[in-house]
Amino acid sequence: MRLDKLLAHTGYGTRKEVKQLLKDKVVTIDGEVAKNAAQHIDVNKQEVAVLGERIVYREFVYVMLHKPPGVVSATEDLRDTTVIDLLDFELQHFKPFPVGRLDKDTEGLLLVTNDGQLSHNLLSPKKHVPKRYYAHIEGIVTDKDITAFAYGVTLDDGYTTKPAQLTILTSGEVSQIELVIHEGKFHQVKRMFEAVNKKVIYLKRLSMGSLQLDESLALGEYRELTAQELEDLQAK
Repeated sequence: MRLDKLLAHTGYGTRKEVKQLLKDKVVTIDGEVAKNAAQHIDVNKQEVAVLGERIVYREFVYVMLHKPPGVVSATEDLRDTTVIDLLDFELQHFKPFPVGRLDKDTEGLLLVTNDGQLSHNLLSPKKHVPKRYYAHIEGIVTDKDITAFAYGVTLDDGYTTKPAQLTILTSGEVSQIELVIHEGKFHQVKRMFEAVNKKVIYLKRLSMGSLQLDESLALGEYRELTAQELEDLQAK
């Protein structure tokens, strides 16, 4: 990897700014002052430092975000705050993106990464990765709804969903439920309840595959995945 690309990728500015660092003689390679921005670096064997601070190179970042309502699951938007806007620059410069989407008014677990292969594996319809939600439903949810969801319900566009696991936590004028689905159609949870003449008024994603929302994260807070969380996700 070129030295200027390495420095830019690890948050030391644009290539123009990197050249200035070299002019200032504050970049070293294995203890020697670096002079050529185009020099190729073996990140596994050579030690690069800026102002004496060693650079630790990594290709991918994996971030668990507790998405708040009112924020869109996109990398950029001209009107609304995006989930990427919530991240520090040190993470933004890796060019991460949300894995799948949560509706603007939905909160909960969202994985943000720049690992395209992991994203594909988690979103591929062939993988049937389970996603678990907690919701408040306007209307009395019954065992009849549990059976309907278990067989699959027909959405407004004629699509019949794959079997889903509906659990009633409380039943009343506003019912509380958990729902596990194995696909990710547009507004799927809301449309599934519309198919049984009910309305979702609050929705929160609790898990995706093996990844569980860290409930110690307040809305809008995030942290990088632990090594175990990442290993479990990649095992799928």
